[in-house]
Amino acid sequence: MKDIDKKWLEKWETVKEKTVCPVDLNAYFEQDTIAGMSLARMNIGICDLPSGNVLVRDPLVYLADRDERPYFLKAPAGRYETEVCVIKPAEGDCARYAAVRLRFNEKRPVQFYEALVGNENLDTQEDDGFYGFCVDAGMGCICDEVVHRIYCDWNDQWCEEHPDDNPYDDYFSDLFDENYQLHPEYQREGGDWLNWQVPGTEYHIPMFQTGFGDGVYPVYWGVDENGEICQLVVHFIDIEAEYASEDDCESNSNSNQ
Repeated sequence: MKDIDKKWLEKWETVKEKTVCPVDLNAYFEQDTIAGMSLARMNIGICDLPSGNVLVRDPLVYLADRDERPYFLKAPAGRYETEVCVIKPAEGDCARYAAVRLRFNEKRPVQFYEALVGNENLDTQEDDGFYGFCVDAGMGCICDEVVHRIYCDWNDQWCEEHPDDNPYDDYFSDLFDENYQLHPEYQREGGDWLNWQVPGTEYHIPMFQTGFGDGVYPVYWGVDENGEICQLVVHFIDIEAEYASEDDCESNSNSNQ
């Protein structure tokens, strides 16, 4: 656990239950359909967490900021596979990424608590609300604190060597397109995900589309029956809320009466 203000931590303990995810995120990786939408699971490669201190950020806008802080709770250090829950293309729409997951062991979460940095204003927490991370380039990524510092060094050097260019248009865009050519399934032309190895290192940062694009999205720690962290899940689309038909909503309402 990162060093956190004692009063903030005490407050978090009192409101922790309000940060529980209202959606069953296990279903995203276990069921074939939700709200009539067909789902698929896709492995987009490894994610390196050498320290276990994790950031989830927009890699094209916010990751290069050295002041970005990791979540105050810590994942087990290691190398993990990155899994994506995909809503399959339907009715003319493209594939949408509903959630992205890292599993740290084989335990099944019994609860999902929002991952927080440790400086959030907890007095504003409301039931079914979340804090989340900002997306302004339609992309997210999972990155370790150690890798983040290396990424910032790389970005500074790249920008110094290419003063008239920008990292996406003049570097990452070609890599996303190459990955699309190699793995076109569940990607739009130009690419929707990339497993990027930081140049000169052994570390990988998985980058991926964020469901419906720009916005604010929550990240959750999956906790097992012993209260231990066993997963990290980035949640982009509430499938039931977005896709359930009016008939489904009325049926659910009647069953609750």
